[in-house]
Amino acid sequence: MRGIVRTHHIFVVVLFLGLFALAARNAADPDLWWHLKTGQLIIESKSVPHTDPFSFTRVGQPWIAHEWLSEVLIYSLWRVAGWAGLIVAFAAVITGAFLPLYLRCGPKPYIAGVATLCAALATRPLWGVRPQMLSLLLTSLWLLILERSERNPKLLYWTLPLTLLWVNLHAGFALGLALSALFLVGEWIEGAMGGEKNMRSLRFPALVLALDLLLVPFNPNGIKLFWYPIETLQSAAMQNYIAEWASPNFHRGEYAPFLLIVLATFAVFGCASRSNLRARDLLLLIVSLFAALRSIRLIPLFALSAVPVVSMQVAAWLSDRTARQSPRVARKEIFRASLNAAIVITMAAFAAVRITSVIRDQPRSDAQNFPVRAVDFLQAHPSAGLIFNHYDWGGYLIWKLYPTTRVFVDGRADVYGEHLLHDFADASQLKDDWQSLLEQWNIQTILVPGNSALATGLRQAPGWKVAYEDSQAIILTAPSKRAAVLPAPPGPK
Repeated sequence: MRGIVRTHHIFVVVLFLGLFALAARNAADPDLWWHLKTGQLIIESKSVPHTDPFSFTRVGQPWIAHEWLSEVLIYSLWRVAGWAGLIVAFAAVITGAFLPLYLRCGPKPYIAGVATLCAALATRPLWGVRPQMLSLLLTSLWLLILERSERNPKLLYWTLPLTLLWVNLHAGFALGLALSALFLVGEWIEGAMGGEKNMRSLRFPALVLALDLLLVPFNPNGIKLFWYPIETLQSAAMQNYIAEWASPNFHRGEYAPFLLIVLATFAVFGCASRSNLRARDLLLLIVSLFAALRSIRLIPLFALSAVPVVSMQVAAWLSDRTARQSPRVARKEIFRASLNAAIVITMAAFAAVRITSVIRDQPRSDAQNFPVRAVDFLQAHPSAGLIFNHYDWGGYLIWKLYPTTRVFVDGRADVYGEHLLHDFADASQLKDDWQSLLEQWNIQTILVPGNSALATGLRQAPGWKVAYEDSQAIILTAPSKRAAVLPAPPGPK
């Protein structure tokens, strides 16, 4: 029996080494750059910004830096350990997020392992060196606490320090509070329907939830953080201009694991008896599935909610088919132990090689995704006027050129608002009266992909000339008609 336990432990080690290797990826998120600069700004100024310092289009306008602590951690880690530290640390965070999930998937380790791997593959499109991964970890841990608190209610006390940490790391803290509320409502429904649940037992989790809510204002933005997650979900700018807030496109292969989990969930609930279904689980699945189908960003919430339910049901179906251990199996334990050790060593070596390769590939990733050489040109030949930049490159320009140069736009869609982003998109695609936006802001330098519509149009436009061009980017300049000054930010629209 000990050999079997050791075999299961080896399986878990191999599984998570594989996930660690899978989670290691280049730091290629366009927003990472302004996260780094924000962290540097906070450390150097010893204060959290409340207005936009990075753009000339929204300078001085309100900005809720809800990820301030994540940004301080990211910049500090980068300063100490460079890209290698960030890549390894976030691979560990992502891997750690699936350990609570594995523990929730039932006593059958192989079934739980396969289920955990499916959840990992479903959430993989969102992985990266980004603050959202901290929310992924905390959401997974929060769900484990909620489920285990049914046997030990005092575990809910752990949500208090987690809330205090989470509200300073990322606005995803709202997921934890929403999950607590859903569990509470689900338990109330079960009690109201005549279940075994004692309605008085709901008082304690309700009290802890109230205490969690009271902790939300303990952040540099105060009570504003109550409304920020709601405003984000309702933001037309977020929905229209950030791909992750759109619905998943199932024609793309990267969303096939998510679709598989959805279909498996329907199959489980179609075959399970009513006695195996809990109102709490059903409520959580309905809400999380709706959220995931509405927004790619919320796919992890559904995966973390649905996979344990599916895994537990599959384990229950297979439990009566489990064969007894035979003497022949016992005699093979020495061979199995040696084989398992070799597998672990091989997987560890693979993970090390994989991570080393990813770290070495970081400069190439930068050059492939961002205008590295074009920005080097701008540093050597500073622009005389204001810059109109590609949306995904705004963060990189902030990291490289701020404070001498401010950007037109970057990944903080909530700061810029729908109106400005709509005008920006029109100008980028040569739609409607696109020239007026460039004239309004006295744009004298354009930095966009060379194959973009705007670059194609301006190549032939009078007064514009190509100052620099490579396979990644093009810089176009126009003679200054007047001294380039920082325009006063327009009022809210």
